[in-house]
Amino acid sequence: QVQLVESGGGLVQAGNSLTLSCAAAARTFSSFAMGWFRQAPGKEREFVAFITRSDRITYYADSVKGRFIISRDNAKNMVYLQMNSLKPEDTAVYYCAADREGGSSVQPRAYEYWGQGTQVTVSS
Repeated sequence: QVQLVESGGGLVQAGNSLTLSCAAAARTFSSFAMGWFRQAPGKEREFVAFITRSDRITYYADSVKGRFIISRDNAKNMVYLQMNSLKPEDTAVYYCAADREGGSSVQPRAYEYWGQGTQVTVSS
């Protein structure tokens, strides 16, 4: 069982940066692949980024590539999403998710555990 708690959301102006954190309560956190997803009002949940377990391979959605950075600290059971050059279209609820198979999926259904989400609003 894994419990995930996101933090760090808020209101920012376009062009600014924000870093989201996700704290994981899991004895074997390092064995999970971790992902960030987001959901804007009236839209489906969409993939943002993932990071694999110990090898820490990262992958990003085209819409955030070059602007967002996902990282993890296995010693602290934490995963982060550094968001730079934010745009109004980045406005959404951001979710942290864990994949116990340690895979590398962009599909929400591959992730068994989810946090409650944190709101990010980017003003123009």
